[in-house]
Amino acid sequence: MANIRVLSGIRSSGTLHLGNYLGALRNWATLQHQYECYYFIADWHALTTDYADTQVLKEHMLDNMAGFLAAGLDPERCTLFIQSRVPEHAELHLLLSMITPVPWLERVPSYKEQQQQIRDKDLTTFGFLGYPVLQTADIIIYKANYVPVGIDQVPHIEISRDIARRFNHLYQPVFPEPQPLLTETPKVPGLDGRKMSKSYNNAIYLTDAPDEIASKIKVMMTDPARKRRSDPGNPDVCPVFDFHKVYSPAETIALVDHGCRTAEIGCIDCKKMMSMHLLQEMRPVLEKRQELAERPQEVIEVFEEGSKKARETARTTMGEVREAMHLV
Repeated sequence: MANIRVLSGIRSSGTLHLGNYLGALRNWATLQHQYECYYFIADWHALTTDYADTQVLKEHMLDNMAGFLAAGLDPERCTLFIQSRVPEHAELHLLLSMITPVPWLERVPSYKEQQQQIRDKDLTTFGFLGYPVLQTADIIIYKANYVPVGIDQVPHIEISRDIARRFNHLYQPVFPEPQPLLTETPKVPGLDGRKMSKSYNNAIYLTDAPDEIASKIKVMMTDPARKRRSDPGNPDVCPVFDFHKVYSPAETIALVDHGCRTAEIGCIDCKKMMSMHLLQEMRPVLEKRQELAERPQEVIEVFEEGSKKARETARTTMGEVREAMHLV
């Protein structure tokens, strides 16, 4: 389906972890064999919340680039690029901001949610309010047909579709209206049962060594109501069991489910089995990530070349935009 284009990106706001891999990168690696795919490091998007501390941005970008490649994204099969290396994103963002009603932005669910959750940063900025416009520019400048997202992110694609439709109506049809490519995102809890996040200090990172991952799993939270080895547990509320459902074969999942509920197996044995299956699948990714850490210049070159390719596409689209808006 080379004529169908897919686009997605990750904010370069931290080190990539298993949540990023299972929630996005693993799926992207599959999609690159089915569609024309563009995947990018969203460094400008990182500034919508982390504008006051940019010293670690370069480090995060390099980590993310290496993580993309370690996860199996192939520059021969998809275009890998850096958002800020394609300044046409900013130009289209500016032009779209002229036609986007403020109430549309205020209704985006994550706008107020993140303001309530992130208390240690001032998010009353124009950049934070307008990030859906920048996100829209990211998508439609490549005339992407689909954006792979989980069900909770569909409202973000809806506003991008609304903005594209408004542009086409005001001027002339330039953009396809992007659609969500719904993907089943496995539940990826952190070590403490909350959502896996660097800010919670509960993540397993793609840069962790296998021994370090095994050590983290040993102290991972289980069913809080199971106090003693002889107590029956409830795997439905156990973060370790969530990982079994991702990494373990069906027979192991069934064994753990029954053994936990009947207290035939303890949490230590449960964690050992999960750790073994997780590392069995993740070891090639972890080893590739470690290899790439020793060749940073090669990683950078891949994304610089991809950025040049992406910019060619973006320039063509911006020519159509300027003509449609009589800005030639």
